[in-house]
Amino acid sequence: MLDRLPVLINPVNFSERGKRLTGTIELSELMRLSDMLLDNSGVVGIDLSFDKEGRLSTIQGEIKANLIVECQSCLKQIALPINRNFKLGLVNSLEQADRLASDCEPMILENEKISLNELVEDELLLALPDFPRHDYLCVEKDEVEPAVNDIDQQLTTNNPFSVLAKLKNTGD
Repeated sequence: MLDRLPVLINPVNFSERGKRLTGTIELSELMRLSDMLLDNSGVVGIDLSFDKEGRLSTIQGEIKANLIVECQSCLKQIALPINRNFKLGLVNSLEQADRLASDCEPMILENEKISLNELVEDELLLALPDFPRHDYLCVEKDEVEPAVNDIDQQLTTNNPFSVLAKLKNTGD
């Protein structure tokens, strides 16, 4: 185990040697994810194992983090505990990706080395819900309905055809 995690890793080389990386990464170092967070002062705990399954290099890992995001219902902060387990098969082409086992997601390698931060950030972004919300009903029905009623009332008072509607009802 290293005192400090490497910035760039060679996953194929790590797989051949059966390496394991364990440690933490600051959330503030993950730029794409930081833009989506209300508070990026925490850390991400990682545990990655690099192995070989036949000729296929794999990365099996677990990522843990507590992310503070904005609730899409009430716009207040919400803490999302993330505990993501994943298994990646390192491939060079789409044909190789199609032949992977069902328990393995493809990771197409374009270069010999990859950024460890980007790998962790990609997995965290995949773990985020599309529309984060509290587990409970954080916006009451009464808070939403008056706004809808106000819009309906504005539409009926500003309707240019309201005169025609009155004529239609009288039968003239």
